[in-house]
Amino acid sequence: MKTDRKILMPYITGGITPQWTDYLPALASAGADAIEVGIPFSDPTLDGVTIQEASNVALANGTTPRSVLNALSETTVDVPVIVSTYANLAVRKGFCADLKEAGVEGLIVPDLPLEEVPAIEDEIDLALLVSPATPADRAQEIVARSRGFVYAVSSMSTTGERDHLPASAIDLATRLKNATDLPVLVGFGISQPAHAAEAARVADGVIVGAAIMRRVLDGAGPERVGEYVATLRAALD
Repeated sequence: MKTDRKILMPYITGGITPQWTDYLPALASAGADAIEVGIPFSDPTLDGVTIQEASNVALANGTTPRSVLNALSETTVDVPVIVSTYANLAVRKGFCADLKEAGVEGLIVPDLPLEEVPAIEDEIDLALLVSPATPADRAQEIVARSRGFVYAVSSMSTTGERDHLPASAIDLATRLKNATDLPVLVGFGISQPAHAAEAARVADGVIVGAAIMRRVLDGAGPERVGEYVATLRAALD
């Protein structure tokens, strides 16, 4: 995943509303370079309260992995779609093939140990995560196995909005930029345009989830969410 500008990847929980795919073209039009679609999961261990709430709402709506993929297969959007989910779904036989059939170009599995990556890495581009606590030798292994981009986790905590970008995010992005030619995207806690701009001074772009889902949960439709994403795009540019 390479562009001639800083990369903006907004996130949305699949099934959060009956017409959730209407958000995808709105995000693309607002300046997204790729879109992360989360498959709602009943025990999202790495997600904070906002994404957990979004997952619970989606599950209450009857959302399943199949319904998310069916909706994606019926939706046209002119940027790559990257799915995120947890390992017990990702390693199921045929899951990655189903992703590709639905037009998905990559996969994020935050709880998949490096040792289990071989189970699915030949089936789809798997973007791997590195945290500030990851030892240097382990981080080198991770970036060598990652495909598409490397996900730099900004801090040792769950996803969620924050008042400031942790210094650990900049330190980690700097280390990873020196270790790989893949784009390095910073996620977890990017919630304000200033955060995006600060992270992108070192990294290749940002992933924004909780701040978007808070707006969706509060009733914001595609147009209003697109307006927020456009402020992130402007900050990155």
